[in-house]
Amino acid sequence: MFKVDAIIDINQVTVDSTVFHLWLLWKVRMSSSRFLFSNGILSNTLDTPPVKLFLEAQPGAYTTSRTHNNASCFLFWERHMKRLSESIRILSTLAPHLLFKSNNSAIAPPSWTTLPIWQPTLQMLVDDSMQKVMPIAIKERVDCQELAVTTLVSGNLEELNACETIDEDRVGKILDVHVHIETYVPPAFGILGNGAHLALAGYGRHVAIAKYSDWVRIRKSLEKLRPPSVTELLLSNDGNHILEGCVTNFFVVCCKGQDSDDKANGNKYPFEVQTAPLSDGVLPGIIRQVVIEWLEDFATCRKYSGSNRMAINPFQNMEGYIMDKEAISG
Repeated sequence: MFKVDAIIDINQVTVDSTVFHLWLLWKVRMSSSRFLFSNGILSNTLDTPPVKLFLEAQPGAYTTSRTHNNASCFLFWERHMKRLSESIRILSTLAPHLLFKSNNSAIAPPSWTTLPIWQPTLQMLVDDSMQKVMPIAIKERVDCQELAVTTLVSGNLEELNACETIDEDRVGKILDVHVHIETYVPPAFGILGNGAHLALAGYGRHVAIAKYSDWVRIRKSLEKLRPPSVTELLLSNDGNHILEGCVTNFFVVCCKGQDSDDKANGNKYPFEVQTAPLSDGVLPGIIRQVVIEWLEDFATCRKYSGSNRMAINPFQNMEGYIMDKEAISG
């Protein structure tokens, strides 16, 4: 006679395995690692704050790129470096107080200055930091985790005042480079619950054409107004014209009825993709530009300034791109 030590229900095993997988995924999400490399100094992982707290405490221009495909590559790295250098140049001219910092509170930021930023020089400074911190972050990450890499560049007032002239060699002394890396598990795409839930909440950003860390502190007051179910807050200066999200670019995809212009251009079932123009005060985001380039290169589209194209008030200010149904589905 055989002795049965245990009866195994295969359905229960499946459930338990699923629960274990979800628990493991939750464990990985909760155990993210953080690394900070600032001006040649690597901070202890336990001493590295979350990126929001880090940005709140430091002035400067910044950009955040993410890895893809199990941390094997970066998304749009060259574009991020270009946007970072442009943000530094813009802030140094239009809002130096958002870029410069000083260890001496008696030294005020200059009211106006223009830093000649050479993108290759800036990228060399960033690459030098990345080469030192990335191997550590790659070694510490686990499977299914990606890396969020935030590069913050601040202007050093003491070094700026010590320079009679600013040339390519001295830029490295004037700029402080910080690289913050945090591991995370990307949310699954295409799941209804992972979509954005939106609410209109506040005014547009000052010097919106540049990306700067002080916005992280400013938007905290907006975050307090966010309903529990909302995942992103939209900005508007007048309540009628939507600009962008607090941390995202904003597009509207509309299915339009055919009019005479659409028929003349041979567009059947045209779709319209709209986004606020830069002149209204929005960040020239990386994804925003990628989407626009895709529309211009691969879709049968025509661009217009859409003030007279939409009857819905919140979107009256948006630039539009008309495209064929085939372009959307393809």
